[in-house]
Amino acid sequence: MIAPAELKRERLEPLNVTSSAFKESAYDYYARLRNEAPVYPVKLPSGQTIWLISRYDDVQALLKDDRLVKSKRNVPGTKSGPALGFLPFIRVLERNMLDLDAPDHSRLRGLVHQGFTPKLIERMTGRIHSLSQELAWKAKQKGELELIADYALPIPMTIISEILGIPERYRDPFHRLSTAAVDSTSSSNVLAALPAMWRMVRLLRQVLKVKQANPADDLMTALIEAKAEGDHLTEDELLGMIVLLIIAGHETTVNLIANGALALLENLTQLELLRQNPDLYKTAIEECARYYSPVEVATERYTREPIEYAGISIAKGQQVAGILASANRDESQFVSANKLDLSREKNRHLAYGQGIHYCLGAPLARLEGTIALQTLLENFPNLQLSVPREKLKWRPGLNLRGLERLPLKVK
Repeated sequence: MIAPAELKRERLEPLNVTSSAFKESAYDYYARLRNEAPVYPVKLPSGQTIWLISRYDDVQALLKDDRLVKSKRNVPGTKSGPALGFLPFIRVLERNMLDLDAPDHSRLRGLVHQGFTPKLIERMTGRIHSLSQELAWKAKQKGELELIADYALPIPMTIISEILGIPERYRDPFHRLSTAAVDSTSSSNVLAALPAMWRMVRLLRQVLKVKQANPADDLMTALIEAKAEGDHLTEDELLGMIVLLIIAGHETTVNLIANGALALLENLTQLELLRQNPDLYKTAIEECARYYSPVEVATERYTREPIEYAGISIAKGQQVAGILASANRDESQFVSANKLDLSREKNRHLAYGQGIHYCLGAPLARLEGTIALQTLLENFPNLQLSVPREKLKWRPGLNLRGLERLPLKVK
């Protein structure tokens, strides 16, 4: 335990919370924050200051707090939007429900919900099973498996692409571009991500034209045709929503699958328990989401007015973010919080957020994660890491927690 004065001095030193090295020791650091500085300002590589909230109760409150807004334009007294808002493709990317507040958020979520239904997700169950088995069979033939590239990525990327109706030739380019956009939060030069964002929007416009000319039984067609009380999605809103669904529809689930596999390989007693008790898979996927949260830090929010958390005042117009990974290891909420317990009950983790921005794709992520892990363990009874644990690296970035690679021995 470090004293408050020591923690205060540490704040004066450079601390890159977006770096791969930080993520390796992040949970120890979060424990210190919860105990000593639960509301803590840090400077990002871009130079922007962000207030990190680390305790479970505070993070849960933050996710529902209507004194916080997603768009800085909704902070009273703000005269202009983001510095890059004059770029047409940036305006497109901002027109999605993750970055908007009510009533715009409510309107878009309602329209998207018309196409992204539980029935559609249920319909994908068989496809997820067959795809997982196909990828496992390929790994058996090779005798090795790089879990990210060969398994954890193809499953959600294929599924969200098929749900949306994105032709196969566009899928790899979309993944490369979304990775570049996501990884930009680890860089001091956010401008470096602009070409990837521009190419993504440009590529999507091509796909959209094809889909408008050839409607089909898929989510993109449903979004094009979605209406509510005479309302519909504008082209910018449609493009922004599809970009969000592509990125959120596969990036976080890749992490859920790979992080879950790593957690099991680090906890062999729990791995064997799961092999012997397949009924635990539903609680297991929840525990994996809690233990190594696929989303490390909730996306940004801004204070509409001066607010206070844990006795610390934050001025109006400040950027605030809840550390989901920290909240999910909070000892005040979870017994033996740093222990992987696949039979954990009352697992009220925050991995998928809460409030009006609760993850719309959470049911699909749970389904994909459960089937992927079960298929993996059933096909490979001797699964183990093929490199020392210390050789694994977390991807840099603020919001997500995911590995760069996870090479496995499958024989």
